[in-house]
Amino acid sequence: MLSNQYADVVAVSKTHGGDSAQCQLSSHLCAPAVHPDAIASMALRVDDDLCVMQATGEQRLVAGCVCSPSYWNLRSKIGKPMRLIHAPVTSMNEKIGGSIERFIKGVPLLRPFERINWFIHGDTERWHPIEEPLPQTPVETWHIRSERETLCRFSEEHLLFTINTRFQPLAAIAHYPQAQEDLRATLENLDADEVDYFGGARKCAMLIEYLKSLS
Repeated sequence: MLSNQYADVVAVSKTHGGDSAQCQLSSHLCAPAVHPDAIASMALRVDDDLCVMQATGEQRLVAGCVCSPSYWNLRSKIGKPMRLIHAPVTSMNEKIGGSIERFIKGVPLLRPFERINWFIHGDTERWHPIEEPLPQTPVETWHIRSERETLCRFSEEHLLFTINTRFQPLAAIAHYPQAQEDLRATLENLDADEVDYFGGARKCAMLIEYLKSLS
């Protein structure tokens, strides 16, 4: 993708210090200059997609190499503050936007943090920069897409956010009754904004019916 879609997967905000942020990161993650932007060369050294964000001020996304987006596009997010990046899910900012900003502001230097998120796709394609239509395949053939995300402040001004995408067949949940209950409860408690972002009410209803059939 770096060879054929470079402009889609790499972006640097020159006006918000993206070049200096890459330079600071390169002191921790050394890489030969294979590509014009250091963030792209560094991304080749690890399994993860890489994003560099401001740890202070408006907490803008200033550089990134993202080859496995799930319903978002790096080019449209570069240079934007955290709250605008999360704007497509309005209730997310309302519920936890302030907590995220406070956490980033206070995160200690060189101490990594980890979280896992999840989504459900009809396939195992990594490149999903826009929302996909409702899959026309049976629910049991869909896949859980999870992202292992880490965050580490590497300087006073900037932090590194990494994304490692993994897939698991949704059908595997048949062996885990508690996971079925948890997923069903989560889907049933999504608010309207979250339902839209997730893929719509029909998609959620199909998943809930599938989980009911397992029990």
